Amino acid sequence: MTNAPLPSNLAVTGIDSGWLVSESRSSLMLQLPKPTSSVPALASAETAYETCRQVTAQYAKTFYLGTLLMPPAKRRAIWAIYYWCRRTDELVDGPQAAETTPETLDQWERRLELIFAGEPQEDADAALVDTLARFPMDIQPFRDMIAGQRMDLYRSRYQTFEELSLYCYRVAGTVGLMSSAVLGMDTGSGQTPWGPDAVHIPQEEAIALGMANQLTNILRDVGEDAQRGRIYLPLEDLEKFNYTEADLFNGVNDERWQALMKFQIQRARDYFDSAERGIRALNRDSRWPVWTALMLYQGILDVIEANDYNVFNQRAYVPAPKKLLYLPVAWLRAQVL
Repeated sequence: MTNAPLPSNLAVTGIDSGWLVSESRSSLMLQLPKPTSSVPALASAETAYETCRQVTAQYAKTFYLGTLLMPPAKRRAIWAIYYWCRRTDELVDGPQAAETTPETLDQWERRLELIFAGEPQEDADAALVDTLARFPMDIQPFRDMIAGQRMDLYRSRYQTFEELSLYCYRVAGTVGLMSSAVLGMDTGSGQTPWGPDAVHIPQEEAIALGMANQLTNILRDVGEDAQRGRIYLPLEDLEKFNYTEADLFNGVNDERWQALMKFQIQRARDYFDSAERGIRALNRDSRWPVWTALMLYQGILDVIEANDYNVFNQRAYVPAPKKLLYLPVAWLRAQVL
């Protein structure tokens, strides 16, 4: 089994692990109100959580299925995190992205600070404020995600995988870190697969799963990104397989493209392999949903292969009946691995 390396240009300290995924690029209309000096009258936390649930169910169907396997308090918290991440992504990739500037993201980061200070500025913030009270988290992964959106403001190409890996960490690896306090660690037995006396904190594995998910997103969304003039596959990899940007924009699916895609899919699978080794350290009530989410996302890679690597005009997704087949397998893995 190949170990997927973490990006060499990351510096993450003092944060436990966790997993969360994102899957849909469909647009969610968002407004960014200016922070106010006083806390406005807001909807209840329960109402805010329901909004988060609805958005998660609509835009991240595969992920949403995994959250339903969690205890109620944990699933609500994960929905709140997902909703904040989606709103952050929409600032750069949503229908109003053309209006987003660095100052917009500065304002969004100030609003994040208010949320962490327990001062929600609108209904949508109330769920995350409540989540932070129940599951204290570090603000840095949230800041790092905003930094990833800043990269999307001025970059549409990545020359090397090292450059791309920083982006993937910021927009997806961070999400694993955000969910750490929610998923929790199993410290009751004192036993881990890494030694009888060790207490393993799978921070690197949490980042690896986020990285794997984002690499899968990139492969699935090649055609959609090309329509926006973006290429997330490292240009050095295109050159390695003698495949050009013009080929990509023209949707050329030949032996060069298929060899390139096989290389990219194996890289994503290496990250999934690295992530798997950390699931054992999670609380027992978190292992089944995490295994389920991981396997469902791995399934997208299988579909890309089954579609003969046509990601230009054929979207890869796991059909609902097949998703259900993953559930018992994921449950068994959660018990024995």
